[in-house]
Amino acid sequence: MYRRHCAAAAITLVCAMAVLASPAQAFAAPAPPSPAADRPEKKSLEEVRQEIDGLYRAAGSATDAYNLAEEKAKKQSGEIVKLAQAIVEGQAKISELKSRAGAQAREEYRNAGLPPGARLMLSGDPQLFLDGISRARQGQKATKGLLGELNRTQEDLKTYTQDASTNWTKLEANRVKQAKAKKKINEQIAAAKKLESQLEKKERARLLQLEQEAEYKSQSAWLGSGALKEINREASASGKKAVAFATDRIGLPYEWGAVGPKSYDCSGLTSRAWASAGRPIPRTSQEQWRQLPHIAIKDMRPGDLIIYHSDASHVGMYIGDGAIVHAPRPGRNVTLAGAGSMEILGVVRPDK
Repeated sequence: MYRRHCAAAAITLVCAMAVLASPAQAFAAPAPPSPAADRPEKKSLEEVRQEIDGLYRAAGSATDAYNLAEEKAKKQSGEIVKLAQAIVEGQAKISELKSRAGAQAREEYRNAGLPPGARLMLSGDPQLFLDGISRARQGQKATKGLLGELNRTQEDLKTYTQDASTNWTKLEANRVKQAKAKKKINEQIAAAKKLESQLEKKERARLLQLEQEAEYKSQSAWLGSGALKEINREASASGKKAVAFATDRIGLPYEWGAVGPKSYDCSGLTSRAWASAGRPIPRTSQEQWRQLPHIAIKDMRPGDLIIYHSDASHVGMYIGDGAIVHAPRPGRNVTLAGAGSMEILGVVRPDK
């Protein structure tokens, strides 16, 4: 076996040397690599549209996380301010109680340090003795009450200080969440804008057309399912006010984290609209979905909020006739759209 291997290797080596030694031999040059093989295949506009849509949806989800962290940070800051005021007031009260206790101690000292009972026994006046007993009891009660109040105030001050420390820790944690969410938002939006900027003018126009066609297709499928047949309810008085507020903002630009008056994100628009109607609601679409009463689509009425996507990252306000008003995404303005133009998660009613 070993000899056969050696023989094969020798034959191969001889053949190679023979080829190299033949000056008259000519060889074809290797074909140049295909340019198409060197660069990745160009994506279709529909693939670009889907990628951009995914980036903006991720940015929308991060915006909700940012808004929630900001709301919690504001709440924590407010609580810290209240606790700080309570601590200052508690310290002032302790100082005042200590001053009163000191005054009592000085009074004792001026009376030669004798206990009240001993001073009364030395008075020699029965009536004075009886009156003195009453005053002594009152004084003992007052002293006991003063010490009790001092202890309670010191315990309160300790609790306020611990609560302030806890809230400060939460505040810092929410600030970290805000910073992370903000970074993600900016990265996703920048990536989406970069994709759009690489398109030619005609392609950008076609991209917008593809977006509208995708929305129309989803809306048509939703209407075709018969979803709108039973939706014919009137808006409540508060719902009418909320709808009026939201529709009056049509044309204003989307801006993540914005709650007006010149720009809005999706939940900034809906939360401000309902606040204007006298019904404050949670700031974010995810919290609106979590906290507000859920309504069947067939029971929907103008003013209700439609929550979109499985992560509840988008919200629009139903205005009737199968339409919503919403703030879509960066680069777009507050506008009307079909209620079924996106994946519906469910419906909530702020004034139920």
